[in-house]
Amino acid sequence: MAKTKICPIPEQQQLLDEVQLRLADPQELPRVQSLLRRHHYLGTLRPVGERLVYIAVDPPGQWVGVLIFCAAAKHLRHRDQWIGWTHEQRRRRLALVVNNARFLLLPHRTVPNLGSRVLKLVLARLSADWQSQYGHPVLAVESFVDPEQFCGTVYTANGWQELGLTDGWGRCGRDYYVKHGKPKRLFVKELCPHARRSLQAAQLKPALAQVEAKVAPRCTQKVAQLRPLREHFQQVPEYRTRVESYPLWSLLALAVCALVSGVARGPKALAAFAKTLSQSQRRALGIRPRANGWYPAPSQPTFSRALQGVDPAAVDQAVLAFQAQVRGQPPKEELVVLDGKEPKHGSGHGILTALTVPSQYYLGSALVDQKTNEIPVARQLFQKLDLAGRFVSLDALHTQTETGLDLVQEHGAHYLLTVKDNQPGIHATIKKLLPEMPAAFPP
Repeated sequence: MAKTKICPIPEQQQLLDEVQLRLADPQELPRVQSLLRRHHYLGTLRPVGERLVYIAVDPPGQWVGVLIFCAAAKHLRHRDQWIGWTHEQRRRRLALVVNNARFLLLPHRTVPNLGSRVLKLVLARLSADWQSQYGHPVLAVESFVDPEQFCGTVYTANGWQELGLTDGWGRCGRDYYVKHGKPKRLFVKELCPHARRSLQAAQLKPALAQVEAKVAPRCTQKVAQLRPLREHFQQVPEYRTRVESYPLWSLLALAVCALVSGVARGPKALAAFAKTLSQSQRRALGIRPRANGWYPAPSQPTFSRALQGVDPAAVDQAVLAFQAQVRGQPPKEELVVLDGKEPKHGSGHGILTALTVPSQYYLGSALVDQKTNEIPVARQLFQKLDLAGRFVSLDALHTQTETGLDLVQEHGAHYLLTVKDNQPGIHATIKKLLPEMPAAFPP
């Protein structure tokens, strides 16, 4: 039997043609919750974090429906397989996926095809509205449909893809899930071409990278990887006479884990990172348990005291030994680059670091006291490095006769030094002796 097409009457067609969407004002949210409480089978919703609430209205401005979009589910097997991203990518990029958590058409105002029309209108502007409100777009959207209540026709009519049933777990706390035994049908849709390709890419596009930057780093090393790191730092001598929960080598190993994970803001950031470690990770790093068996996280003052009291030379040797075990010896044919950095946040010493290019092997470093500069520190650092027969590059600050003589006569190295206009004599001599080099790029 052929299906009969339902044609809306003129009044209904006018609503379909003229229905509009707008973002809800904060003072309208109580009314939104009241309508959900009365008419939606799931009741009210009070999302936290990023979210948008839309109101569908007719030409006179009367409400015909409400929609809420908020944070996507953290763990969703079928969705994650559909996107194809890794666990770490999902953790860092989940803000680019949103959930249509509530979709309500008021019973006394709904007409055939109104749901599809409203959903099409909201998806056309959702990413731009998210960009305007939170500074980044969204690439994909998901929604759940109770198979005992609905068929999901409004989603399939708008080109959403059904991925199957969920496993029937619901979140009851921040990281606590309970099995409710009522699997939902999962629908997903890309909001722009190649959205999934962007979400699974090794590097996000610049317009999306800020989403990852807002996510706090976490330790991705397994317990088996943490133990050897801890063992390398056990060679660093303990400067304290009494040690309770945090041996020095456990703090140093934790700091290295934080650095590898992208933490680079000092003791405060180290303390925040330490709180994200699991109990097994803290145990593997050598943190000692309390009387109740709990492995605590070091505080900011603990890291501050440790970094001030530790022997820098001993730490340097431990880092070099660990690098040699993981990566082998640095290649002899590569350029050695010395570069100095000043602290960007707060006071403290600068540091001069030597590494190879392009492989980025760490060779050593030295603190630059505030009472001096990098020039004498660089010559001290030369003594710790094997520079025989190697090319050494330094910036214009180190273009000094004594530095060149030291590299050549004392260490058997070759130097590559930068000359700028602030050394007019040398600059003029070089321009006279060497032919003019063509610019790599035109002006």
